[in-house]
Amino acid sequence: MESTMKHLLSLLIHSKHCQSQRLAIAALLLLLLPLFFPNLFRPLSRSSPSLFSEWNAPKPTHLPLLKAALDGHILRRDQSELWSPLPYQGWKPCPPDHPIFIKPSLPDKSQGYIQVFLDGGLNQQRMGICDAVAVAKILNATLVIPHLDVNPVWQDSSSFMDIFDVDHFIDTLDQEVSIVRAPPTEYSWSTREYYGTGIRATRIKTAPLHASADWYLENVLPVLQSYGIAAIAPFSHRLAFDKLPITIQRLRCKVNFEALVFVPRIKSLGDTLVNRLRFPAGASGTELLKDRRGGTGKEGSGKYAVLHLRFDKDMTAHSSCDFGGGKAERLALAKYRQVLWQGRVLNMQFTDEELRGQGRCPLTPEEIGLLLAALGFSNSTRLYLASHRVYGGEARVSTLKQLFPLMEDKKSLASAEERAEVEGKASLLAAVDYYVSLQSDIFISASPGNMHNALVGHRAYLNLKTIRPNMVLLGPLFMNKSIDWSEFQLAVVKGHKNRQGQIRLRKEKQSIYTYPIPDCMCQN
Repeated sequence: MESTMKHLLSLLIHSKHCQSQRLAIAALLLLLLPLFFPNLFRPLSRSSPSLFSEWNAPKPTHLPLLKAALDGHILRRDQSELWSPLPYQGWKPCPPDHPIFIKPSLPDKSQGYIQVFLDGGLNQQRMGICDAVAVAKILNATLVIPHLDVNPVWQDSSSFMDIFDVDHFIDTLDQEVSIVRAPPTEYSWSTREYYGTGIRATRIKTAPLHASADWYLENVLPVLQSYGIAAIAPFSHRLAFDKLPITIQRLRCKVNFEALVFVPRIKSLGDTLVNRLRFPAGASGTELLKDRRGGTGKEGSGKYAVLHLRFDKDMTAHSSCDFGGGKAERLALAKYRQVLWQGRVLNMQFTDEELRGQGRCPLTPEEIGLLLAALGFSNSTRLYLASHRVYGGEARVSTLKQLFPLMEDKKSLASAEERAEVEGKASLLAAVDYYVSLQSDIFISASPGNMHNALVGHRAYLNLKTIRPNMVLLGPLFMNKSIDWSEFQLAVVKGHKNRQGQIRLRKEKQSIYTYPIPDCMCQN
């Protein structure tokens, strides 16, 4: 094989053949190169980064704080307070017999079929599904099960039926909106591919962000009445959160919190992970259950917290912040911004210091670890890491693992066989993380984003403890290189006292899915 490679190189260098022949030899060389130099072509993985890695393994950037945390120089908080459930706050999901749910039955005649094509990741699509049901109700139309587009970042082609229980979805809403799995035969031409090949009279491309109900009645209803079907794309964030009838608002809530449940294979894997987090090998299930019900026991026994660490390349690049990876990392992220957003990123106009001072930089794994340690989480905490792909790989997560050696994720808790049906599918993996996060005693999200927004709202609806990092506080704290541990911890504890799931009423223009009170819930 080696002699073959040398012969081909010689032909390429000394060849008197025509250009097409030289190109053929060059192509053959490229095909053979991975056989001789596999490390040059191996993709970035958890265990063996490529020789062409675009980042240098960053060293910890807050060494004095990290040393203090690892040495145990921590003001210990009362663990019963840290892990105790939220008290009842006067709001709960409205009962089925509430007057707001007493409404007319489905209209005798549907105005036509509504299709929506949803881009984004799983949680952005989830919100789009809720909005689609609401728009179908506004128009008295029949909703076709929404189509989930392939996201350019996550590259997952999973369909609605791969993720959500369709029968449950239709049955839960059957008194509210007519829903079908696919349009009838006479509209079988109305597909994503059909709309991608030209301008079509039945496609609405002009829906503005946060459009009003009147906009749909004025612009989409005529298309329905003329053609019997209308397809809306794009359809992300295309329905307003204000000035809608309360019945429409409550319908959106019903879709989000009741109609959308994951398919059995996702729930089954999620239950497996939850069970192994609560009852690790060697622990006494009886003792753990007793502690969960309020008895005494080890710190956090039978309990677990979820850390949503959105520190992927997409987030880090878009933030325009410096994460300590050196010149190579800065250049790689700048190139990524240019390719994906053509440089149109608002944060680029600010310096790293300005962005951190404004709390606009995602927390690194090291920083979120220091935050958790300052809040009082000990190194015996059962911590589940909900993350798709951490930018920087294992090297970036190593500091967090030092602080929390019992940290787990899907790969550490479940075998390859158990994960087989979801492996490599970003939306299904995100669904598993969502399910495990919703069952947790405490949820912490390192950076705002669609999963953060969806889970903060869902856990508020269920009155579950959720710690929201105070980014405006933490940015300057982490920039202060002379701060000692006691000062840092006191500032963190004080700055997060009222950020652990306390009721926050939705303000104008805020998302009903992040702030479900008062629209989705009832008082006494």
